[in-house]
Amino acid sequence: MYYFHVADDHPLFRDALLGVIHSRLENVEVSQSATFDETIVAIQNKTDLDLLILDLNMPGSNDLYGLISIRKRFPMIPVVIVSAHENVEIISRAIGHGASGYIPKSLSVDEMSEALKTIIEGDEWIPEKFRGNLNVLQTEEKTLAEKISDLTPQQYRVLHFIREGWLNKQIAYELNVTEATIKAHVTVIFRKLGVTNRTQAVVQLNQLIVQ
Repeated sequence: MYYFHVADDHPLFRDALLGVIHSRLENVEVSQSATFDETIVAIQNKTDLDLLILDLNMPGSNDLYGLISIRKRFPMIPVVIVSAHENVEIISRAIGHGASGYIPKSLSVDEMSEALKTIIEGDEWIPEKFRGNLNVLQTEEKTLAEKISDLTPQQYRVLHFIREGWLNKQIAYELNVTEATIKAHVTVIFRKLGVTNRTQAVVQLNQLIVQ
């Protein structure tokens, strides 16, 4: 028996993916989540998880943070990225940050089932047209990823609000916490990222944003 978890905020795609899994693979049990927070809770209780199928952009993780954070916290769980993005830079970065595969959402049923079978057998899978053409992940981005992975999901949210230009009191209202709590988060974020102000923090976050 294989245990998969599908993390994607689009119900129609989740249903389509489950259809592929159950029709093309044998003995697979699948759980689901629609946000990054739900995903973390779900996989914390699944020590026997064989594969996490993770949407690159979902509530709580709008860039590479989700992949980076999960690989740091759950290094034994294989992760395959599913995404509407199809370009060599993004695929290179996802593989460089530890993904076992990259599945564009435009794949046919046959291609998607082939990808999943390849990955659960322990091999890496990317679309054929990108094979042999991936870029090497730069040391600077690896170092940045290590720092970003130390942020909690809440600290990551605060950092995104900072990127949008929100004031501490605005962030506090949105997250339903005190302004003092946000100030404490900002202090920790600066320390973890090794920066001294909001501009420097945003510059670092922007390097991981997937366009």
